[in-house]
Amino acid sequence: MKRRDLLKAALAIPLLPGLLSGIPAMAQAADPLPARLRSRVRPGEPGWPSAADWGRLKHDVGGRLLKLESPFAGCGPTSAGAACDEALKHLDNPFYLGDQPALTQTSGWVDAWTSQPSAYAVAAESTADVVAAVNFAREHHLRLVVKGGGHSYQGTSDAPDSLLVWTRHMNEISLHDAFTAQGCAGVQAPQPAVSIGAGAMWIDAYDAVTTRGGRYVQGGGCTTVGVAGLVQSGGFGSFSKRYGTAAAGLLEAEIVTADGRACIANACTHPDLFWAIKGGGGGSLGVVTRLTLRTRELPEFFGGVSGSIKAVSDAAYRALIARVIGFYQSSLFNPHWGEQIGFGADNTVRVDMVFQGLSQAQAEQAWAPLLEWVRARKEYELVKPIQARALPARHMWDAEFFRQHAPGVQVGDDRPGAPRNHVLWAGDQGQVGWFIHGFKSAWLPASLLREERQARLADALFACTRHWGVGLHFNKGLAGAPKAELAAARNTATNPQVLDAFALAIIAGDGPPAFPGMPGPKPDLAHARERAAAMGRAIAALRQAAPDAGSYVSESDYFERDWQHAFWGANYPRLAAVKRRYDPTGLFFVHHGVGSEAWSADGFTRVASG
Repeated sequence: MKRRDLLKAALAIPLLPGLLSGIPAMAQAADPLPARLRSRVRPGEPGWPSAADWGRLKHDVGGRLLKLESPFAGCGPTSAGAACDEALKHLDNPFYLGDQPALTQTSGWVDAWTSQPSAYAVAAESTADVVAAVNFAREHHLRLVVKGGGHSYQGTSDAPDSLLVWTRHMNEISLHDAFTAQGCAGVQAPQPAVSIGAGAMWIDAYDAVTTRGGRYVQGGGCTTVGVAGLVQSGGFGSFSKRYGTAAAGLLEAEIVTADGRACIANACTHPDLFWAIKGGGGGSLGVVTRLTLRTRELPEFFGGVSGSIKAVSDAAYRALIARVIGFYQSSLFNPHWGEQIGFGADNTVRVDMVFQGLSQAQAEQAWAPLLEWVRARKEYELVKPIQARALPARHMWDAEFFRQHAPGVQVGDDRPGAPRNHVLWAGDQGQVGWFIHGFKSAWLPASLLREERQARLADALFACTRHWGVGLHFNKGLAGAPKAELAAARNTATNPQVLDAFALAIIAGDGPPAFPGMPGPKPDLAHARERAAAMGRAIAALRQAAPDAGSYVSESDYFERDWQHAFWGANYPRLAAVKRRYDPTGLFFVHHGVGSEAWSADGFTRVASG
C-alpha cells in the first residue's frame, strides 16, 4: 500500500482460476463425506434452489436478497445504458466500487481470476440475515462467498454462481471506556475498546476513534479496506512497528459458523476459534459480523518523511542500497518508524516513511546522517528533497483538516451526499479497480540487518532491481516492535516469521481496470505475462538472501505453491484442526484458504478429505 500522498500532505501542513495447489499426503485418504456434500450446485443444475426457495430466503432476510448483474453487463463497444455510464464515471472511486455488490476493488489477475458477480447476494443488515444466508447455502449445497470491503487481491470476495453474504451495511461503531470480553469478568481487566460492524471501512473506524474520540486503534493503511477482512488476515497499518497487528488487538468477535450459530469468540469463550480468526484468513472459518478491538492513547505527533535519491551509475546505486540498509538498521529500526523505502529499477531510492511519537525536529535529526552522506558525493542527486513534517496525531485521518491545509492529498467520495469523512490517500487511488499482472512478497528476517550480513542483503536487493523494483515495508515486519506487541502477535495465527521480520518485501505490477464487459481495449495479456515473469525473476534474486521467507496472506502471489507454509508456517496444522471442528463439510472456501486443498480450484468439487 502506498502512503506517498499522506507524506505529501504532511509536507504541506504548516505546523480465470489458477491451477489447484498440490494436495498434502494427509489429505489423500478416502473422503468420509457423503456424495451429496462433495459438490456444490450451479444455476440450472438439479438441486439449484427454486424460485419459491429464493422467495423464502428473501422473506427471511427482510427483502434484502439481490439478484446480481455487473453494471458493465450492458456495455457495448463504447458504452451503453445508465448503469454502464455510471460505473465508468466512478471507476476510480473505491467507495462506489464498494457499494456495488456485483463489483470488487480489484478487477482481476492475469491467468488467475476476473471479477464476476455472484448469482444472488444477501445485503445483510443484522446477524440474523447472515445466519439465514449461511443456513440457506448449507441446506442447498451452494458456493458461499463473503464480502465486506471487497479488497481481496486473490479474488476471494467474489465467485460466479455463488451466494454472496454482503456485510457492507453492517457498519455500526461504538466506543467503550471499559470493555470486558464476554465470560472474561475477573480474568481480564476492563480496557478502552471499540466495537465495529463487519462492513465498516477503516476510515469509519479512524474517524470515530481518532478524529472524534481522541484515541488510536491499530488498523490498515488504506482507508477503504474493510475492518473485518484486515483483522482476519493479520492486519498491518502504518504504525504496526509500535502498535502491532490489528489481529493482535482483537478482544472479541461475533462469528456465524457453518452450522448457522452466532458464536461469541474471545480468549475465554471459543478460544480456539478466536485464535484462528486472528490471522487465519477471511472467509475460511465463518462470517465475522462484529469485532471489538482495543484502543490506545494517541502520541502527540504522527508524521512523514518523503523524497528520492538517484544514483548516476550501477556501482553507485549498489553502494547507495548498502548505505540505506545500514542507515535503517542504525537509525530507523525501532517502533517510531513505519511504511516503506522503495528500490527502483531506474537506480532510484524512494523514501515514503511515517513516524509516531517524534517531533519534526527529532525526525529531521534522525535522517541527517544519510543526507549528509548523499550530499557529500557527486554520484547522487536528490531528485526530490527528503523532508520531514509532523502533524497533531488527532488530525491524521481528519478529512476537514486536510481539506484546509493540504487539499488534493486526500481524495473524497465524489458522489452527491457522500459522507464528508469518506476519503482515501491519493497515492492509493492507483489500486482502485486495478488488474494485477504480478504480486510477490517475502518477509525478510532481522538477521539480515546484522553488520556481517548487510552486504548479502544489498547484493540481493540490487540484483532484484535489475528485473523489477521492490519496496521494503518496514511496518509489515514486527522485529523491533515493543515486547508486549510481539507477545500479543505471537498469540495469533499469523505466520510466526513476522515476529522476526524487519520488513515485508513487495514486488508488484498492474494495469488499468479490466472488469469483464467494460468497453474499450482489453488487457494486453502477453505484455502482462512478460511483466509477471520479470517479477518472478526479481523475487528469485531477492530470495537469495532469504530462501525460506514466508509471505503475508493478503499481499502474496496467487500462484504460491507451498501456500500453507508460506502464509501460516507452523500454525497451519492447528488452523486446519479448527477448520475441521467448526466447518467439517467445508462450507466456507476461498482460494488458498485453510482447508481449500480439499476442493477444486473453483471451490465447487471436493477432491479429497479435509
